[in-house]
Order: sequence, then C-alpha cells, then structure tokens
Amino acid sequence: MTTETMEAPAVAAPTATPPHPLREFWGYFSANHGAVAGLVIIVAVVLIALLADVIAPHDPNLTNTTIALKPPFWQEGGSITYPLGTDPIGRDILSRLIYGAQLSLLIGIVVVAISIAIGTVLGLVAGFFRGLTEIFIMRLMDIILTLPSLLLAIVIVAVLGPGLMNAMLAVALVILPHYVRLARAAVITETSKDYVTAARVSGAGTTRLMFKEVLPNCTAPLIVQASLGISTAILDAAALGFLGLGAQPPSPEWGTMLADAREFVLRAWWVVTFPGLAILITVLAFNLLGDGLRDALDPKLKR
Repeated sequence: MTTETMEAPAVAAPTATPPHPLREFWGYFSANHGAVAGLVIIVAVVLIALLADVIAPHDPNLTNTTIALKPPFWQEGGSITYPLGTDPIGRDILSRLIYGAQLSLLIGIVVVAISIAIGTVLGLVAGFFRGLTEIFIMRLMDIILTLPSLLLAIVIVAVLGPGLMNAMLAVALVILPHYVRLARAAVITETSKDYVTAARVSGAGTTRLMFKEVLPNCTAPLIVQASLGISTAILDAAALGFLGLGAQPPSPEWGTMLADAREFVLRAWWVVTFPGLAILITVLAFNLLGDGLRDALDPKLKR
C-alpha cells in the first residue's frame, strides 16, 4: 500500500521592518560618545540661559565696590554668596556667566539663521542658473574666503560701528561662503538624479524644483555646518567683544567680560578663567555635536 505524502505549505519568512528614521539616526549619533557629551552640555547651557532669571543669585549688572575682586568661595576671603567671586567693580561673576549664556546662544542662533538663509538661496541660484550668475556668486564668495575671517569681521564692524547687532552681521557675512558652497555642491549633485528629471518632465518650474524637490535633499550638510557655525559665531563674537567692537559694557557677554578683566589677570585669576572656560566648553560642545551629526547624517560615514 502506497502512502501519499503531503507537502507542508511553505512558511513565509518574516520580513524585517526597517527601523524608524529617528531611531536609526540616534543609533549612529549615540555611537559617537563625544557627540552625546556635547549634546548634554548644549542642553545644559540652553536650560541655564532659559532659567537665568531663576537660577542667577544676583543682578548681573549690580555693582558693589566694597566686594570688588572677591575670590571664589573655596579660597581664603571668598564667600558662598558669590560662589565664583566678583569682578573689579563688585559684580557677581556667576550671575554674569549665566546671563552671558543667553547672549552667546542668541549670537550663535541669529548669525547662523542669517547665514544659512542667505547662503542657501545663493547656493540654489548658483547651482541652477549656471554661467555668469554662478561665476559672479562663487567668485564673490572666494574673495570673502581669501580674507582672514576675524580681520574681515573687524573691518566690517569698524565701518558699521561697534555693537552687538553689527558684530552679528559681520560674523554672519564672514561665515556666509561656507553655506553658499555647500548648497551649490549639493544642488549640482541632486539635479543630476532621476527624481529631478522626472519632476522637470512633469512640468515643474524652476522655483518648485529649487525649493520643493532639491532643497529638502540638501539639508543634511547644511545642518552639520550650522552646528559648527554656531561655535564659530560664538568664538568670533567673543573675540570682537574682547576687542571692544562687539557687545558693549555693561552687557554680560563672555568676550566683554574678558576685556574688562584683562588688567587684573595676575592678581585675580578668576575674572578671566571662568569666562574663558565658558567660551571653551560651549564652543567645544557645538563642535562635538557637529561631528556627531556628520556621522549620523552622512551616508558615506555610516558603518
């Protein structure tokens, strides 16, 4: 007697669902421990800036010459009332550092916003309208890049006049070429792809191609450059403030704090050390963040 063998139906292998884009991004980003540390520091600085009115122990501009150059609380003669000491006219350094975080973040965000807005538009125009338009825009950017950035910013502020707003405009102009070149390179790469050709064949105009089709696919390098640009803006603005061309006294800007205290370096180390550390840590944090964003957003660097 023959037995009939019945074949079991084939079981379909379960298909692996692709990870959510945000989860994939965080996976690549968190692999860079320096970037995570930078993000933590930046979040802390942002919270300090937002809560300055609550956590600052004193008015940053309140002077009291009777307690001028008081050392930090752990040194002899210090007081916990002024944890990081006081400056030459008796203002609390900790309070001025806390309020200075507001100015530094404002400078970074405003400068990058101006540069990325103008630079992206110029880069799109140069990438789409080749020929004389591209040559004019890119040669102008090359001229700006050939000049030392800080020297160019000093010249611009000297022409416009010292002040925080003029310093931000000067720094924005200095870092503008980086965004123009990035946007143009990304546009040239994207315009050769099939989806742009399909959109053009379907009747899409130049404006739609620029801002709806191409621009969303050029954001990754611009985001990375923006995070690095904030650190550059903070550092350049602090340099201008130190030279007396940026934020003006009694504004608690970190570079201005260094300028006000430079003659007391030898006998009151804290008046320059703490503002310098604030600039160093904040700039380093944004650089580390930019490095992590580059690893997470650049497909060539994904492992």
